[in-house]
Amino acid sequence: MSRQRRWGLVGVPSSAGGHTPGMDLAPAAIRAAGLVGMLEARGHDVRDLGDVRGFRRRPDPEHLDRQNIHEVRRVALETAAAVADAISGGRTPLVVGGDCTVTMGAVAGFRRAGEPTALVYMDGGPDLYTPGRIDYGNVDAMGLAHLLALPGSDPALTSLEGPPPLLRPDEVVLYGDALPEDRDDLEDAIAEQLGLVRVPASRIHLDPGAAQAALAAAEEAGERFLVHFDVDVLGHQHLALANMPNPDAPPWGLTVDEAVTGLQVLTGSERFAGIVLTEVNPNNAPDEQTMGQYVELVVRGLTGDIDVVSASGQPAPAPAAG
Repeated sequence: MSRQRRWGLVGVPSSAGGHTPGMDLAPAAIRAAGLVGMLEARGHDVRDLGDVRGFRRRPDPEHLDRQNIHEVRRVALETAAAVADAISGGRTPLVVGGDCTVTMGAVAGFRRAGEPTALVYMDGGPDLYTPGRIDYGNVDAMGLAHLLALPGSDPALTSLEGPPPLLRPDEVVLYGDALPEDRDDLEDAIAEQLGLVRVPASRIHLDPGAAQAALAAAEEAGERFLVHFDVDVLGHQHLALANMPNPDAPPWGLTVDEAVTGLQVLTGSERFAGIVLTEVNPNNAPDEQTMGQYVELVVRGLTGDIDVVSASGQPAPAPAAG
């Protein structure tokens, strides 16, 4: 069972880096679905530190290959300040985004606090594109590339906190991606070239020890590690909330139970230092129960408990694994 923690919740209501708006609504929707109450019911101490200034994604004709780049930078810098404040206050950051670029701000915040961190990137794709290499110019597909300061990255994002890079390749563990396996894939090629530790979804489906292997790599990567959790690491049929869902076709994304197991193993570590929740688009929820199922997944992952108590104090059923 994961230890009870003193969380500092930072909301980042921004879809600046996204392909579509909607992720800016996620922090409010996740709070409304009972995240704070459900964690407190399991003995966690949660202080809601409020939201940084958000942004609703809109077209940016002046930056077609890096849409809303200046707002992405501004949101990341404000996130960094909020995360650093949470750490200085003795709180474990629980950053509720927002699109994937929020994680750049979180990593920068750890460096600002004097506690540089490794990163477990739990995502359907590793976000290794740079400007000009993805059709829509959505920067949320470029976050990890900018943390690593890959060639072609925009200095506006590689210089968020001190000299780049914010992360070295040996400080990154990829977990749960479902990159195509039947054709050449740019991100797969980049990950291999960089020597990134990768525990893909295809391995997780077959190997009960996959989460422990990722944990071992994360603990070797640094004195502490941050977890980035993008809801699109799940197969879309299991929980339809991702802003840009992976297709429901091989290689399949994770099931709910696989995601929960991964989170439980990672967050139970002495070196676990915080988590960022990303890419939830409440507009995609097919019914009123879906947001609650997502929050139940997160709480199970952060508490190590199978039986989750809802914000009302009543036992809540675990979300279906599909």
